[in-house]
Order: sequence, then structure tokens, then C-alpha cells
Amino acid sequence: MPSPKLRPTEVPNPYFSRAHPADAANPRTIPAMVNVRESAIVTLASRGQIDPAQLAAANRFRALFEAMGGKGAGAIDYSREHVDGGKAREPITERQMNAGRELARCRDLLGARLYGLVSAVAGEGRSLHEVAGKEKRKRLVAADMLRMGLDDLAAMWRLATRR
Repeated sequence: MPSPKLRPTEVPNPYFSRAHPADAANPRTIPAMVNVRESAIVTLASRGQIDPAQLAAANRFRALFEAMGGKGAGAIDYSREHVDGGKAREPITERQMNAGRELARCRDLLGARLYGLVSAVAGEGRSLHEVAGKEKRKRLVAADMLRMGLDDLAAMWRLATRR
């Protein structure tokens, strides 16, 4: 029997009001379904293989990666002619510049290899099978290295204190 793709979980209630006491009419969390195959990070979190601080670090890294446009800001192609009615390419935004600076801090902290692994799994959404191959030992080492990188990022961003 194939494993279920959707799993029940509790998420923070977006309508929770701190001005009122938490009760049945104003719950802090609400039940939700999560697609565990949405990314490798979500799969690892649903299996309990990464902790909440590592998950938060991976989500923050992914947001920065996506703010850069996935592969980073592209250069302006001055050789391309703009046709009538065509829009000129938008210049790089301040959000992209800030994301690029933060990703550079991540790369400085993690180093080239570990940054590449975190970038592939948390940023691009690749699975450990794609990154490490079919050998179980390589996948286990990649998962350990990924957890170490996410721990370092969580510590840098002060998302949680390690035990």
C-alpha cells in the first residue's frame, strides 16, 4: 500500500486574537492537512527527521532562494532589441539585493559544498535521492550534512537554541 501524500497536522490559527483568551471559539492552532511530498524538507519534517528549528531555517532559506528568482538575478541583455509594446526588463529589486546578501552570508557560513547541498534540497526542492544517489549510505550522509547545515543556519538566524 503506498504511503499517504496528505497527513493531518496542527498549524497556527491565522485568526487567533491575543486580545481574547484561547478557547474553543478562539483556538491557537487549527487542524490542517499537509502534502508530505511537496518537498524533501516537508517529507523529512513529517517523518520527524528534522526538528522545528531546522524546518524554520529551511523555509527561510527557500524564501530567500525564491526571492532571488530561483537561480539568482539574471543579467540585463543589452543585445536584445525591445519591440514596440514590449516591456523593458525590470531592474533588480531591493528585495532581491537583500536576499542575495543574506544568501552570501549563508554561503560564507556553510562553505561551498554544504551551501550547494542546502541550496539543492531546501532551495530547489530536490530529493536526497537526486542529490546523493541510490546508495543508502550516501543518502544518510547527505541527510546528516543537511541537518548540520540547517542547524548552522538556525543558529545564525537565532531561530532556536541547540540542546
